Amino acid sequence: MSRSSEPIRQAVILAGGQATRLRPYTDTRPKAMVEVAGRPIVDYQLEWLARHGVEHVVVSCGYKAEVLREHLTARDHGPEVTLLVEDEPLGRGGALRFAASGLKDDTAPYFALNGDVLTWFPLDEFTTYHREQGGLVTLALAQYRTTWGIVDVTDSGLVEGFTQSPLLPFWINAGVYIFESGTTPLLPVKGDHESSTFPELAQQGRLFGYRIDGFWRGVDTVKDVKEASEQVPGVLRGLATD
Repeated sequence: MSRSSEPIRQAVILAGGQATRLRPYTDTRPKAMVEVAGRPIVDYQLEWLARHGVEHVVVSCGYKAEVLREHLTARDHGPEVTLLVEDEPLGRGGALRFAASGLKDDTAPYFALNGDVLTWFPLDEFTTYHREQGGLVTLALAQYRTTWGIVDVTDSGLVEGFTQSPLLPFWINAGVYIFESGTTPLLPVKGDHESSTFPELAQQGRLFGYRIDGFWRGVDTVKDVKEASEQVPGVLRGLATD
């Protein structure tokens, strides 16, 4: 198998942060350990990565790290997992750089996931797109769904109906990335990559976006947990019958 067609075999997951908006769920556990439909978010992520050929995952954490360590140590299947604990908050960009330091192959590309994302889309297609573009970083993009209801109104002011939480013609960072190994030194030691590294790569024409066609859900609030718990079982049943 050529390097260009080889699956990406390694990944990092950012599981730091105190996730205050998810309290009380995060009073005793980190965000990645919050349960959706009876299972921690990190389990869904690890299984999704494993199904697409990922063999080694570095999980970067800080808050309540011992809870995550105990859970990951007890796993008896899926990819090999290395846990790295931040001594101090590094920001998302700094956490990415820190996590990448634990990868076994520092010359190979890697996936990166925010620890509060639930999604299922074909990572092989994502990888193919990334390699075709030839950039340093490709970020997955999810179509933005507003939490507000939309009023359907004519120019004359006649209200024709209402649409609850529609998808809008805008795309947001889905918190799933492919990084070439050469990107890691460009990440900040501390701080946010979206305000430093990404704008610089965009100016250089080396940053690309991949519009995903599949389920995506950020889990950032108590409401998100409840809604995701209702959605995920149906999504998984659909995937099992494909």
